[in-house]
Amino acid sequence: MEMLISSISGLLRLDYILLIFGGSLLGVLVGVMPGLSSVMGLSIMLPFALRVGGVGSVLMMLGIYCGAIYGGSITATLLNTPGTANSAATCLDGHPMAMKGEPGRALSISTTASLTGGVLSAIALLFTAPALSKVALKFGPAEYFALGVFGLSIVTGISSHSVIKGLIGALFGLFLATIGMDSINGMSRFTFDSVYLLGGISFVPVLIGFFAFSQGLISMEEYNKFEVIEKAKEKIRGVFPSRADMKKITPTILVSSFIGIVIGAIPGTGGDIASWLAYNEAKRWAKHPEEFGTGRPEGIAAPEAANNAVSGGALIPLLTLGIPGDAGTAIMLGALMVIGVTPGPLLFTEHADQVYLIIAGLFMANIAMAFWGYSCVRIFAKITKIPKHIMTPIIFIFCIVGTYALNHTVEDVFVMLIAGILGYFLLKMDFSIPPIILGMILGKTIESNFRRSLVISGGSMSIFAESPICVVLLLISVCSLFYPIIVSRLKNRKKKAQDDI
Repeated sequence: MEMLISSISGLLRLDYILLIFGGSLLGVLVGVMPGLSSVMGLSIMLPFALRVGGVGSVLMMLGIYCGAIYGGSITATLLNTPGTANSAATCLDGHPMAMKGEPGRALSISTTASLTGGVLSAIALLFTAPALSKVALKFGPAEYFALGVFGLSIVTGISSHSVIKGLIGALFGLFLATIGMDSINGMSRFTFDSVYLLGGISFVPVLIGFFAFSQGLISMEEYNKFEVIEKAKEKIRGVFPSRADMKKITPTILVSSFIGIVIGAIPGTGGDIASWLAYNEAKRWAKHPEEFGTGRPEGIAAPEAANNAVSGGALIPLLTLGIPGDAGTAIMLGALMVIGVTPGPLLFTEHADQVYLIIAGLFMANIAMAFWGYSCVRIFAKITKIPKHIMTPIIFIFCIVGTYALNHTVEDVFVMLIAGILGYFLLKMDFSIPPIILGMILGKTIESNFRRSLVISGGSMSIFAESPICVVLLLISVCSLFYPIIVSRLKNRKKKAQDDI
């Protein structure tokens, strides 16, 4: 504790504060731009951050990391365009609330949930790193497969109306994940002799196409001048959530933060998986789950608390085991190595002062992120006042520029356009987009770890029954998959019985 107090006092240097707040602002701006993920922001800024030297480099990177995760929720809420993959689930309730004329309320809930999730993850990093890292260390291919199946099992919970259409969407997402080079035997699959497809279909162009470009097409079709004038009159009443909203979202934030911390501590996962899991659990335990997707406060708080809680959770295996929890912390691993700090079991004894300074920096990075969120909420919310005939072309430009900026390839733009047009027709047929995205996210994890498990066991399926962790995850997956279906049928029977009376 003395070391932590000393680190906090050491953090209160003007240069460190400026680095964290400046990095956080850069991160928010990166997150707001569709196609520019937190990983891209960290990659771009790494050379500049390293010029700072010492721990200041890592502190700046932490600011960018936390800011970018939060920044993605701004466009997800206001434009239905997730700035990062972590914020895709926020679109489901954030955008409907903004379209009801309450953009400030949606952003204030998002900022509060992000701040709380980030701070709680920093506390978890401080006190529970050894325990959580030991659990994560026990995960092998079979456990990772079970975790992927568990993630996919929530598809019934995030399907809008039809569970069957949700399952079809998930299977389509799994198919998209198989395109490219087989990671096990190196064979090409569904590439049609295309060099571009050998690397698989890039996730970000598909995400932007399904969520942003398709929405732009629908906006063009549903354009109504009277609607635009009405929305332009809306004003921001406050930058902080009301007492009623805080009462609703507090339990959701606490549970979702825990989910984010645990998911973040498991190497190879990330904020996108955590946000979907948290959203599904919030919907599952809500008194009125049918209202999710129409602008529920809990539907905004759950994914935002979870994906921001991943930041601290992902640092747990990085600092204690030297294993990056996600792509963002993998870049931070490189930064730590450059400044002469080698993450691992001996880090807390050999570089204790620097480790606790980094932990204290995570606290301040979340505070800086919230500062920019609260202070700029009125500016961000004005985006909804732009008329649709002006905003829609801007969304299209962001989609194309953001997609091209990813890998500087025109093929990515074509993929985004195809996904956008396909997404438009799927939405018209009342298909739910999130199951497709979830299938793409988890497809490679499920397939590669399933095959690795069979290689280890010599083709025997018994390997999935030998691990207690694997068995528990698979049982929870089965329950999670059928729970919404059973509950729905029971409600229908109850309603039918009441109607007969």
